[in-house]
Amino acid sequence: MECIFEKVDFQSILPMVIAMGLGGLIGIERELHNKPAGFRTNALICMGAAAFMVIAQKIGLGGDAISRMTAGIVTGVGFIGGGAVLRDRANISGVTTAATIWVVTSIGIACGTHLYDMAVSITVLSLIVLAVLGPLDRKIRRPKNSNSQQ
Repeated sequence: MECIFEKVDFQSILPMVIAMGLGGLIGIERELHNKPAGFRTNALICMGAAAFMVIAQKIGLGGDAISRMTAGIVTGVGFIGGGAVLRDRANISGVTTAATIWVVTSIGIACGTHLYDMAVSITVLSLIVLAVLGPLDRKIRRPKNSNSQQ
């Protein structure tokens, strides 16, 4: 009887595992801030993008077909991100969540094409934007205290 692990191509699974981990890191940050697209969503989107790229390579798609696959992934994820943006009268929310979904997709594509240094760099830079620029953005947008009447 043949063991299932003898048929498993771990080299093909590795990009998806790395993508799941990197997407999950961004998802944890979103989860900690109670955002709608959290840990599982970001991990799945990132892993899915990597999976599509691995599959494209496995079935022998070349140059133009890989480019079309990448464009299809980005377009498809745009619909998911679009669903995260909400408008309530004068307020629009979810834009950062949509942008995060889009960026996580790029991490998955990088992992799926074995560009791990790029994937890690995008992850680190994204976490910096979310952790550092978020509080800075809130500070900039904070309404000015109008105690001084002139």
